[in-house]
Amino acid sequence: MNDSRSIRFHYLLRAVILLAFALYIGHLVQQDALHYYVAPKLARWVQLCPIPLTLMALSLAIQALFGKGSVLCDCEHRLPHSIFKSTALYGLFLFPLLLGFALPDRALGSMAASKKGISFSSLPSETNNAVRFESIDPYHEELTELAKILYAQPTIPVYSAIFSETLGAIDLYKQQFEGKEISVSGFLYRDDSEMPESAFAIGRFLVQCCTADATPFGMLVDSGKLKSLPTDTWIEVRGKLQVVQYKGQEMMQIRAEAITPIAQPTTPYIYTSADSITAWKALQITANPTK
Repeated sequence: MNDSRSIRFHYLLRAVILLAFALYIGHLVQQDALHYYVAPKLARWVQLCPIPLTLMALSLAIQALFGKGSVLCDCEHRLPHSIFKSTALYGLFLFPLLLGFALPDRALGSMAASKKGISFSSLPSETNNAVRFESIDPYHEELTELAKILYAQPTIPVYSAIFSETLGAIDLYKQQFEGKEISVSGFLYRDDSEMPESAFAIGRFLVQCCTADATPFGMLVDSGKLKSLPTDTWIEVRGKLQVVQYKGQEMMQIRAEAITPIAQPTTPYIYTSADSITAWKALQITANPTK
């Protein structure tokens, strides 16, 4: 058993750590920066975390300051006796907090993409043999329906709300979409070791839960003779789709006709859509409110 004074110290220190986490989450919410770290569906729950964290911190602080020594205990878990062990234990919690407060809140970029490896296809290679707009299995029925809608557009818009689904539908029917015009926005990523001088990728990070599982996802771009822009620049690319060979696989590539720098969107990440067809219809109403 640890002595009463030692237990009070650890109770108080844990209360401070819990309160610091509550303040940090509150800071992210106030700065509208929570979307840099977690998906929207998870964010609504994370926003509530400061309440229980503050209550737990308050409970520990009250016990540390006013609890009777006879009822204080270490709950059969021996507390660290030395300063080194205490520093190592609580440093595991304090260090990420320090980084959180010290580092700027910003979206993932090319550095993370180079470590994770950017994906240019969300589908197995065998699905590329599909002919016309016919679903080869029930799993791809939604993408097939979306492909039909996209093919009918004079210029295919790649909306953030269905970014991965749009590229997935196009990738499923590569040959059919070759020559179609497309407009897509994202950050510029360039891998000098594997891409030709005039080529780069335009991408977004696909987040399922939080940034720990973020996957860079995008499309190859051939800029031709257009002016080159720095890596991580947010751009909009307009051009025509073409099928090319990249690393021994067929990939869709945009032959750029215009590359325009844009401001980073408020929500830079993309998320999967439960129903891309319904989302498309809703986006059309928003884009054309008079129709």
